[in-house]
Amino acid sequence: MKTATGYQGIPRWIYAVAAVGGLLVVLPLVAMVAKVNWPQFIPLITSDSSLAALGLSLRTSAASTVLCAVLGVPLALVLARGEFPGQRLLRSFVLLPLVLPPVVGGIALLYTFGRQGLLGKSLEVAGIQIAFSTTAVVLAQTFVALPFLVVSLEGALRSAGNRFEAVAATLGARPTTVLRRVTLPLVLPGLASGAVLSFARSLGEFGATLTFAGSLEGVTRTLPLEIYLQRESDADAAVALSLVLVAVAVTVVGLSYGARRSSAPVAVQP
Repeated sequence: MKTATGYQGIPRWIYAVAAVGGLLVVLPLVAMVAKVNWPQFIPLITSDSSLAALGLSLRTSAASTVLCAVLGVPLALVLARGEFPGQRLLRSFVLLPLVLPPVVGGIALLYTFGRQGLLGKSLEVAGIQIAFSTTAVVLAQTFVALPFLVVSLEGALRSAGNRFEAVAATLGARPTTVLRRVTLPLVLPGLASGAVLSFARSLGEFGATLTFAGSLEGVTRTLPLEIYLQRESDADAAVALSLVLVAVAVTVVGLSYGARRSSAPVAVQP
């Protein structure tokens, strides 16, 4: 099949299989929308516990996204530009949370920052308690969301190449100046896309948060935890809050897609 933009080598049966895959994702969402108690939708999502959970989720997700950017940008730069022994091993460990069950990440964090954890004992002596606090929520979200930013930014760095940085360096710019004036502006769309994906992953985090931070209303009970609890006591509230979370996630993913499209190279017409 030929199009105005070129050849598309997609057999017709691929569209049929793709349609089945799309339905597998869309149908459950349609079923959830059909189950919403629309006359009571606003009261259900504006209860005190729901608003507290939503507000906590937004605050902690924003904080974890900032932390992902602070830690993820150097990691992506080292993985994309650096050359050192153990680089592949480091990449494997950074990407490990993508395949680990979140509850395993929560257990690992608990044995690191808990009262009897690797660092928790020293922190306890200093009067700092992280586990089962809002800080624990942020750390759990950062743990599972960090790979999304690193993957997006590393891909952007590799696609951009380093020719512009090399030119800046030959003109006498220091490495920090090159990073600030050339590298980061060049990959800013990729960084924005990674940050948006990290925010979305943080917003939906459940297992690591429950294991490491618990479920204290107003302190560690994020929106996914509130949905889980409401499912046992008020199914209508659970469905309504799930729809809110889906709406936020769709918006965030849409923003990420827009950032990715803006970062795509533009063909130069002769």
